[in-house]
Amino acid sequence: MASTSGAGSGGVATGRIRSTTSALYSDSQSLLREIRKSIAMMKDIAVELERDERKEMVKELEDGVVQLLAASDDCMHLSEAIQSIGDEIEPGPEPTNFKKKFDEEIAKSKARSSSHAQNQSLLRQFREAIWHVHHAGQPLPGDEQEDIVMTSTQCNLLNVTCPLSGKPVTELAEPVRSMDCKHIYEKKTIMQYLKSKTSRGQCPVAGCPKILKAQRVLCDPFLLIEIDELMSMSKQNR
Repeated sequence: MASTSGAGSGGVATGRIRSTTSALYSDSQSLLREIRKSIAMMKDIAVELERDERKEMVKELEDGVVQLLAASDDCMHLSEAIQSIGDEIEPGPEPTNFKKKFDEEIAKSKARSSSHAQNQSLLRQFREAIWHVHHAGQPLPGDEQEDIVMTSTQCNLLNVTCPLSGKPVTELAEPVRSMDCKHIYEKKTIMQYLKSKTSRGQCPVAGCPKILKAQRVLCDPFLLIEIDELMSMSKQNR
């Protein structure tokens, strides 16, 4: 569908579009958080069912996790597309084809996304938690032939300390994450760094080649949940 915003009402139209996209983006972020919480809850329930030898229900929960991860992917790409349109749209005298714009932004989001690897690690953590109920200390079948990147005893965070402040991510006042390289920082510190003349936008993590953009360094819907998961795992280990 196309917009018919003319030049004379461009400012009003832009304001309305940004207000609408901001509200939609907020809603989609809330949905993503709820999906992630649901997956964690389903894992806990599946562990209890596995203890009771209720294999069929465990399999149904696993199938549900797979479906939720796919839905989370779709929601994330749509969310990023909404944010991009809200940030960049500038209605002019010609109609704007929003469907085409959305399709383009969703394609860009999918192209730069690392969600497949993250989803695989979440699904693996679910399966590993189930496996360990009756096979504690034993690797999942097939692990001997695979390079394991993530287990249920590891967190999903790429770095656990801010590269600029040196603080653990669990102690950051306002943790944010780059949408491009996935590194985590203290918001105030990374924004000051990006404004400095010497940074050139380079990610401060040693060896990371990504150039950061302030608008793509934010508290994404999963970050606070993953920090909470890290804190819970630390308590369990202690």
